Amino acid sequence: MYEKELKALERSGRFRRPIMADPDAVDMASNDYLGLAHKKKLFRRACKRVSEYPWHAPKSSLFVGGYHPIHRNFEYRLCEANGFEAGVVAGSGFLANLGLIEALVRRGDVLFVDERYHASGMMATKLVQGEIVTFRHNDPADLIERLSDTPVEGRRIIAVEGVYSMEGDLVKREFFDIAEWFDALMIVDEAHSSGTVGPNLLGVFDHYGIVPNGRHIKMGTLGKAYGSYGAYILASDEIVSFLHNRAKPLIYATAPSLFDIALAHEGFNFIAEKRNKLFDRIARLRNVAEEFAKWRPEGMIVPVPMPDIETTLRLRDQLGELGYEIGAIRPPTVAKPMLRIILRASVKPKRYRQLFETLDGLLHA
Repeated sequence: MYEKELKALERSGRFRRPIMADPDAVDMASNDYLGLAHKKKLFRRACKRVSEYPWHAPKSSLFVGGYHPIHRNFEYRLCEANGFEAGVVAGSGFLANLGLIEALVRRGDVLFVDERYHASGMMATKLVQGEIVTFRHNDPADLIERLSDTPVEGRRIIAVEGVYSMEGDLVKREFFDIAEWFDALMIVDEAHSSGTVGPNLLGVFDHYGIVPNGRHIKMGTLGKAYGSYGAYILASDEIVSFLHNRAKPLIYATAPSLFDIALAHEGFNFIAEKRNKLFDRIARLRNVAEEFAKWRPEGMIVPVPMPDIETTLRLRDQLGELGYEIGAIRPPTVAKPMLRIILRASVKPKRYRQLFETLDGLLHA
């Protein structure tokens, strides 16, 4: 039925298939930024946390008895650490973004969204009742122009990422000021910034020293720095209550896995306990990346532009044969193909230095 489409994808170099990680390779591809997915003591602690209750699965949605003390305790912990009034856990970052945008952008509202915002959010824009306006990537001046030129009957809502998942750049501080000037709600997708930036490794609010207010909404995932699976949304009591009543991925889905939330809670506590040590490791990795890229990564993502898809796949495979596992990112995920190298705190700086030297040699061969 889909044979022609599949063949077209193969011809264009865009065909995808699941890739199983090589346990013997040096992982420089995954979003396990801090290496917590390998820490068995966190796994054991999470098992113990779940085993203290009579049941180990949520069994139903958050609003039909599926809300569990494990969910509530993690929400409280996140709110306390990040300075937000309320929070809610979700099944995944994709679902959290989908639910946030589809629920919050009502008729008469306008969502101003960065053109490079994650695909989950962009998909959600097709479902909203309000108007959608995109602005140039990480460009405060362009956003101001569009905010000024666009008539709005209802609410203004701005959506940005803390660290952009493909470009690897940090959202500019000016966006927070712009949200204040225009009295706009501000959604910050912290999937790639929570656990990787800020003196307490809490993300961009922490990095810029911004105290959350009633217009701020922070979304983050648990499947990256926190070494688990799932997501969370932090906001005011009013907004979280509205999401409880309007966000379809929260209402019409089984509550998140108890084990995954317990594991993320253990990961979060571990980061808080070891933050100074982790912060120093991350800084050393960024120094090594700067030697190669000639610019300092703001997060943990080092994009290496490629001339074409064929070269991208060839270099990925060559590096794989040498024991380095890195990502080959192709259109339509990105406009132009690239190799995406992830800085992971559990990998020694010398291994990154070896990778960058090897890659440099292959690029100039």
